[in-house]
Amino acid sequence: MKRIDLKKATVARANTIRDINRQIVLNYVREKGPISRADIARETKLQRSTISLIVTELRSSGLVDEIFGDSSGGRPPALLTLPTAQPIAIGVDLGTLKPTVATCDLTGRIIDREEFETNRDSAITTRSVIECTRKLIGRGKHNIEGIGVSIPALVDAKTRKILYSPYFKWHQPSLAEDLREATGLPVFVDNDANAAALAELWFGRPEIRDVRDFILVYIENGIGTGIVLDGQIHRGRGGVAGEFGHMRIGTNAPVACGTGSSECWEAFASEKAALARYANIRKTNGSQVSFARLVDLAVGGETEALTALRETADYIGIGLGNIIQGLSPEAVVIGGTVAKAWDLIADDVHRAVKRVVCYEVPSIRIMASTLGSEPTLLGAFSLILAAKFALVTV
Repeated sequence: MKRIDLKKATVARANTIRDINRQIVLNYVREKGPISRADIARETKLQRSTISLIVTELRSSGLVDEIFGDSSGGRPPALLTLPTAQPIAIGVDLGTLKPTVATCDLTGRIIDREEFETNRDSAITTRSVIECTRKLIGRGKHNIEGIGVSIPALVDAKTRKILYSPYFKWHQPSLAEDLREATGLPVFVDNDANAAALAELWFGRPEIRDVRDFILVYIENGIGTGIVLDGQIHRGRGGVAGEFGHMRIGTNAPVACGTGSSECWEAFASEKAALARYANIRKTNGSQVSFARLVDLAVGGETEALTALRETADYIGIGLGNIIQGLSPEAVVIGGTVAKAWDLIADDVHRAVKRVVCYEVPSIRIMASTLGSEPTLLGAFSLILAAKFALVTV
């Protein structure tokens, strides 16, 4: 049971049920389309006339298209689907390696994109983002409804402000505000791990889409965690929940974390930590090899690369065990380049988790993300698209 917050509660009006039914029909089209009106009516138990009214509204709003299926001898069936190849949102992924600005359609498919070089100066980065965004808006033939920004930083999602980015060393940059003023579009910004978790919720494998409580652990130069509780991102007070990358799990890590500590989880289990271990084994400079290359070497069977990854996997599992012990989610998803090596390190991660978690805690599914190489860009899109498909609550 969920206690009603009287400070935020909205009483049900006559149009509330209509709005909820509209979102349900739209989500049937999204997840099961192409689908007929009759099939939606059968699944939802709504009247055919109600479905027809809702579909008419959705089509006039440009949210649903009608196509015709194969005929079995009679009239071809009319099927509903989401419109594709029509840019509706812009995503800004301020990843530490390859910042990207792109447009997508309602399905999250990328339509067009621009990329630029990373710069630690927030003013220069802001100008680059604005320039790329204006190019995409100018090339688009349809209305862009909003801009989503994914960034490795502490973010107050309620006020849509970036508070601090350890990687860029930015303190309250005005990127979101400047982007909003330059384009006239609503701008939604969130931490990259939260954005990736949102992408898992909307675009991930069925085992995750159907889960109400899960943790996304995004491993890059740092470690971020997105917490999904009851089907929505848990942001906590100030919007900064999920900073498990900075929980203390040991001493004398191979590298320092983004805040300079050698005791944090990310100092033991991040990409930087794995590269430092590899450099130590090889007696070389770790900067000579990228993490993606390290994973490729391990997959190819190089002993030193595999040793560095498996030791890092042990620390990944220790951190996961602490999170599982405290939150007991239904599942944990591992995102980032390390997901490509999941078959090599999964056993090490699971063994470390078992060492940490008490026997009384139920078994938790731990799996690699299937979102590919750009989960945080999909997350940036999700900040806009989720508003289209989320159910109305009262």
